[in-house]
Amino acid sequence: MLDLQDLLIKTAALHDHLCPRQVLGVRTGLLAARLFEFDLPQSGRRLFAFVETDGCYSDGVSVSTGCWLGHRTLRLVDYGKVACTLVDTHTGKALRIIPHPGARATALLRARDAADAWHAQLEAYQTMPDDELLHAQPVQLTVSLQSIISRPGLRVQCATCGEEIMNEREVLCDGQALCRRCAGMDSYYCAEAEAPLDLQGVRASRREIGE
Repeated sequence: MLDLQDLLIKTAALHDHLCPRQVLGVRTGLLAARLFEFDLPQSGRRLFAFVETDGCYSDGVSVSTGCWLGHRTLRLVDYGKVACTLVDTHTGKALRIIPHPGARATALLRARDAADAWHAQLEAYQTMPDDELLHAQPVQLTVSLQSIISRPGLRVQCATCGEEIMNEREVLCDGQALCRRCAGMDSYYCAEAEAPLDLQGVRASRREIGE
């Protein structure tokens, strides 16, 4: 297990600076290692993390736990909260870790000589005891972690848009596999043209203009 300063150096390198939320993320991972009683950051996929905000905090969590979006051991549930639920996939044990409600006030008391509240938090969050900085609560998932993780190599083609769907994210409608957008469930974009992209036509046009 890496120590706090080693982990802070690693997360600061991702942002070219260190901020209080990165410290909170790293300390979250260190507390998780103690409570789950195994070494972190992990090299495998035993621990799965749900982070409730993106940005600096989530990178701190990733660096200290080894849970990464690219490894499919981390999922963003965008509640806009500095909070993280960590799950031991071997036992099903789940812990939600949040900053202690009084952490900011305690930081001001512990770093009285800091230039401002931000610097007080940056300094104090590195040395405050776990019970003054963080709060951990056992929780039960209301989602299927097995469904989220899925199985490797599974892919189907959406019957409407023709795009590939991985990790069992398709929706069955009248016996056809559809992506969530085509099934009308949720979409973060609106296409200007619904016609499928003619890739062969695009390549032919580029050849004609010499690209």
